[in-house]
Amino acid sequence: ASLPADLDPETAERLRADGLGAVFHAVKAYQDTLRFIVTEYAPRARPGAGIAALPGGREIYTALVEHHTAGAGYTPVEIHELGHREVSRIRAEMEDIIAEIGFDGSFADFLAFLRSDPQFYARSDKDLMTKAKAVAARMDAMLTDYFGRLPKLAYDVEPVPDAIAPGYTSARYVEGDPAEGRHGIYWVNTYALEQRPLYELPALTAHEAVPGHHLQIALAQEMSDQPKFRQDYYATAFGEGWGLYSEHLAGEAGMYETPYERFGGLSMEMWRACRLVADTGLHWYGWTREEAEACFKDNSALAPLNIEIEVTRYIGWPGQAVAYKMGELKIRQLRAEAKEALGEQFDIRAFHDAVLEEGAVPLDVLDAHIKAWVAGQLPEAPPAP
Repeated sequence: ASLPADLDPETAERLRADGLGAVFHAVKAYQDTLRFIVTEYAPRARPGAGIAALPGGREIYTALVEHHTAGAGYTPVEIHELGHREVSRIRAEMEDIIAEIGFDGSFADFLAFLRSDPQFYARSDKDLMTKAKAVAARMDAMLTDYFGRLPKLAYDVEPVPDAIAPGYTSARYVEGDPAEGRHGIYWVNTYALEQRPLYELPALTAHEAVPGHHLQIALAQEMSDQPKFRQDYYATAFGEGWGLYSEHLAGEAGMYETPYERFGGLSMEMWRACRLVADTGLHWYGWTREEAEACFKDNSALAPLNIEIEVTRYIGWPGQAVAYKMGELKIRQLRAEAKEALGEQFDIRAFHDAVLEEGAVPLDVLDAHIKAWVAGQLPEAPPAP
């Protein structure tokens, strides 16, 4: 329907026929796949949620964890135990905020309050998008204090398309294309507004837009001295670790303006800590879906719909969910080591530029790169007498 009006009629007709044929072929393929899943696959599916009980399941999971954490060097058991420690630490910080607010009730009562009080939810799709754009502008304003190099490519804030919104996550970054001048997109899900709390919006924006995915990916795309595959490479632990580190950085920069937004930031961090527990629980310890969901329900303000969607994803993608927290912890560890080594010479802007300057890399490569960067900042020792 949108072909140029001056196109040769015979060519236009051929293109329309080819296009319709491709669409019908794709629809038929989806119909056949759905029929197979419903009538043949599902009735024969095993009852367990994870791969722990499958032949070689634990060996496969160990390999997947290594793949997704890209050089972090942790076993599934170590990740599970680390997850429990992080859950305890974050829970204590959340309890402190509840005390600061002066809420009269238990932790569970406070979560119920956050999940149900209208003040924490947008009144309309337009209201949510207006607030998301305002938060994004706030994040844009902090960048020059923490980064020496920023991408040329801009990003836009748009709603998740209606066709996919019901089963989609709360927010997502869609990368742009510097060569085409196509902006990146920060997608915000406006479906089921009662499941999209505003106190989580600053942390979501920091992760998906800036200083998170847009900043990191757009800078990598603009590495003119690197081949295309390096510009496009995405190491999960690096990219998602950077996204989670960006949430932490936004908190440091004062982007969480109320105690509820600070609690929302901690709730988002708790989400990633519970992933360590739930993913290893499912695929190493053989947990049920209900056992995997318990950590999120008991310790975070995540809406029930988001918890269900997230755990479904962990079931179908073993090992990927642990990469976020492992990557964030590595970046924070390297920052602490660099600050200790450099003392007053430490420059947070230069550190962040160094982390991002090689694009996405495995965590062991990042470790070596930052250690070399720190060594290069230190004054040379005087020659021996």
